[in-house]
Formats: sequence, structure tokens, C-alpha cells
Amino acid sequence: MAINGVILVNKERNISSNKLVNKVKYLVKAEKAGHLGTLDVLGEGLLPITLGKGTKLFDYYLHKDKVYKTVFKFGETTDTLDLEGEVTDKNDVKVSREDVENAVLRFVGKQAQMPPKYSAKKINGQKAYDLARAGQEVDLKPKEIEIYSIIVLDQLAENTFEFEVHCSSGTYIRSLCRDIAESLSTYGVMLSIQRTKCGDFNLENAFTLQQIESGEFDIIKLDTLFSYPTLYLDEEQTSKILNGVLIPNNAIGALCKGETDNKLFKVFSEKDFLGVGEVAGGKLKLALRLI
Repeated sequence: MAINGVILVNKERNISSNKLVNKVKYLVKAEKAGHLGTLDVLGEGLLPITLGKGTKLFDYYLHKDKVYKTVFKFGETTDTLDLEGEVTDKNDVKVSREDVENAVLRFVGKQAQMPPKYSAKKINGQKAYDLARAGQEVDLKPKEIEIYSIIVLDQLAENTFEFEVHCSSGTYIRSLCRDIAESLSTYGVMLSIQRTKCGDFNLENAFTLQQIESGEFDIIKLDTLFSYPTLYLDEEQTSKILNGVLIPNNAIGALCKGETDNKLFKVFSEKDFLGVGEVAGGKLKLALRLI
């Protein structure tokens, strides 16, 4: 039987996202597997792993926001902006919790953020970290991101603080550390990062690799991921919509009549969950096809 759906995995440090995906794929005997947003090797926390038809969810979830818990240390930095790198700069600036709480307010909202040079950002088809490790020039461009909130959770030691960051997809927390430090006239390095939320998925519902190895896990079914109204198509309508033919409202039924433009539905055939349908211009199309 084909395995389709999503497993929420609580990633440990010191394993890459891709290696974890391959382990889970093997353990659950899925034909295909992917993830909904990579975590660095030193990163921990929520990694939604998609299985089978679930791998088609990537683009749909690409722009979902994220929540992280992270620890920044001010007063020094590394070439990677985290503990993987070598210390490159230091100073004797001491910052208080009040200093930090005032500084982070400037970073709430939309902004242009420069990615770290040691990142998976592509430059002419090559990953930035490959170019950086080879000693080549890394010509990165800033990207617009949005920070919805930054909360200083605790001061753990001198110049060391724990934060909760709610941000748009594509935000680099290491870059945020660098930029906050610069606003405080010092340097910064990210000591740890844990993702606690990805879209509607939460870390509290995730399973460790050890639990998955022992069979203690659940696979989220694809049709339960969406809370939209349900539409059922007959065999002829199913054939049409899978071949890109738009279906008029009046051919579908009462649920899809009236002022429904831009409305989303869970669309089923007589046998399968087809995906997410959208009504636009009085016609139904598949906005997300899962079959």
C-alpha cells in the first residue's frame, strides 16, 4: 500500500535535513519523501517530512510562516554566524536585557535581509556555502522578509539571550542575529536554533527519530490538512479537471453556487482525494493537485 501524507519529526542537532528525510523514508517504506523547509545541521525542532503524494505540498507550504526559539551571544561572531564557523571578530561591548529589548523593536516588520554567505542560497546554480568554502567571492543579494514578532525570553548569561522569533519563510535567523548585534554596535553569533512551528504544524505534535524507529508515530493524511468545504466530482468531471479543463459552477452542485470566486475546496473523485480546488471566474480548477 502506498504511503502518502506528512510525518512531523522533531529533528536533533548534528544531522542534516536531507539525511533525516532519507532515514524516515526508509523506516516507513515510502516511495518518495521530502521536507517542508530545511533546518541547518545544528538546527533542532520541527521538520515536516512529506511522503508519497505529500511531496507535492512543497510549493503550497513554501511561503508559510515559521516560529523559532534561538539563543544569540553578543560580543563575538564567526564566519558562518553560528558555532560551525571560526571566530572572526570580537569586542568588549556589554549589552543589557533592556538594550536588547529596545533593539529588537527595530526589526519587526518587512525588511531587506542579506543572507549569510554560508547558506544554501543559489548563486548562478551553485550554493553559496560551496563558493565560500572554496574561497570564492559570494555575491549575495538582499531578500525581502518579514518579522512578525521578536520576544526576549530570557537572559542566560552575560551578553547571551534567548529569543522567540515569528517570521516569514525565507528568513535567516543567523542574519537576524548579525543585524541585531550591529544595531548594538557589537558582533553576534547564533548558539542554537529550534523551530517550534511551521504553518499550522507544531513541534508538540512531532515525533523523534527514535520513536519512528520503534513504530510510535502517526502519519497525517493529506485530506485532513485542509479545513475547506468538500466537493465530490463524478468520473467525467474528474477526468476533465485532471486534464486541465475548468468546470463551471453549475456543473458541480449547490455547494459551489453563488458568490464563490476565490473560494477553496477539498476536491474528491469517487475514489481519491484530488487536491485543493479554487473557484475563479465561475469555474473550478485544481490549485493544488495531489494525484
